[in-house]
Amino acid sequence: MQVAIITGAGSGIGLATAKELYKMGMAIVGVGRDQKKLDDLKSELGDEQRVKTLAVDITDSKAPQAIVQFTLDSFGQIDFLINNAGLGSPKPLHETDDETLDQFLDVMLKAPFRLARDVIVHMKDGAGIVNVTSTFAVIGGRRGGAYSAAKGGLTSLTMHMACEYGDRGIRSNCVAPGVTMTDMIKHRLEDKAFRRMNYETNPFPRLGKPEEVAATIAFLCSPGAGYINGQTIVVDGGWTNTKYLSPEALNSEWVQSEQ
Repeated sequence: MQVAIITGAGSGIGLATAKELYKMGMAIVGVGRDQKKLDDLKSELGDEQRVKTLAVDITDSKAPQAIVQFTLDSFGQIDFLINNAGLGSPKPLHETDDETLDQFLDVMLKAPFRLARDVIVHMKDGAGIVNVTSTFAVIGGRRGGAYSAAKGGLTSLTMHMACEYGDRGIRSNCVAPGVTMTDMIKHRLEDKAFRRMNYETNPFPRLGKPEEVAATIAFLCSPGAGYINGQTIVVDGGWTNTKYLSPEALNSEWVQSEQ
């Protein structure tokens, strides 16, 4: 039985990924900060033998060792690591203070780096790491700031790992979701500009679903992806690769903004 560690497993993409990998027959170690959400995950899957959870702050210096030891004590091996935990609502570069920069880099670059470093020494041929990045690590985006920096760094780290550990049979890849309907972004739908950017410039005029991202992660953890290494799979309905404008946007009249 294969074993997968998933960070940010209590909600959104992480929760959907835990369910998907569980359906594939894997044992799951769900990691998150919210004990109640993790308890809900265990309750929903209803399998205390194959589903373990650990409430921990992944930015804590002792977190990687604790996660690895907990997994080895529970299942004796580590086959997959899904670095999914993240933060939202970034600000542009000129509005980002050092505290915010550190927070984004700690959660979405430093923590995945340190956890992968501790996990990979226990991995064997056939194992893999999937880092959840973002379309903002593929193209430029307004308001990216520290978020773009962290996700871009994680993409580069993934390519390094693919090269460094591929000859041991350990694959490293990224999944880059577009804007996905999770609790982290629901409040932003109240912003008219945010809605227009994600609906009127996407040939699939809707937000992504956590289950769609999870299915892509699951594929990268499957035998069918056995020769995929060092890649980024974008799950965004075509937003990054097209210059689509909805009929409404094409027929709108341009109005100069007030300065």
